[in-house]
Amino acid sequence: MIVRKPFDTLGGADHGWLKAKHHFSFASYYDPSNMNHGALRVWNDDEIAPNTGFPPHPHRDMEIITYVRQGAITHQDNLGNQGRTVAGDVQVMSAGTGIRHAEYNLEPETTRIFQIWIEPSRDGGAPAWGAKPFPKDDRAGQLVALASGFDEDTDALPIRTDARVLGATLKAGDSATYPLGASRHGYLVPAVGAVEVNGVRIDARDGAAISGEDTLIITALEDAEIVLVDAA
Repeated sequence: MIVRKPFDTLGGADHGWLKAKHHFSFASYYDPSNMNHGALRVWNDDEIAPNTGFPPHPHRDMEIITYVRQGAITHQDNLGNQGRTVAGDVQVMSAGTGIRHAEYNLEPETTRIFQIWIEPSRDGGAPAWGAKPFPKDDRAGQLVALASGFDEDTDALPIRTDARVLGATLKAGDSATYPLGASRHGYLVPAVGAVEVNGVRIDARDGAAISGEDTLIITALEDAEIVLVDAA
């Protein structure tokens, strides 16, 4: 089953400096029938104005993945980590027993990100942060694990959950196949372009909530950049 969530039906808020769309209940957007998709708890589509951002705030017991679509995001935390993650790259924060961080757009242009929260397989553990460049050319025509809790994904950033976050760029007419498994929960969002997922059209920034599907065949209807979460 594939349930399409059109972008213009998503919850959200406009804070001036931040324009946010929420694929699941978050902050002031509350829908008890739309709290999660398996272990996937949050998928926010954020636009952050230049020289603004999220001031220091705490998290615990959550795996937080930031996929940068445009611009760059600059991270700071109370562990002393600092880093700038640019478009096409990914950062991961394992909140563990607790971490306090800030995320700023220090660029002269709007920064656009997907912020993805996945519940950890178990609570606790020391907090951690990491970032990694993932050149888009390496993802051409195929899904590549960007963040993963599986040992075999040696090139991905580690997360502490039974899940992986994958990315791909597809030229119009190209297809990529992914063995999701009928017992798993998939969630796919095109950052750019339109695709078909097992015959269901998903436009840019729409969500596709997937369950009960053994194999995904993702076909680009136009040049596309996609992000997929495979979670328990």
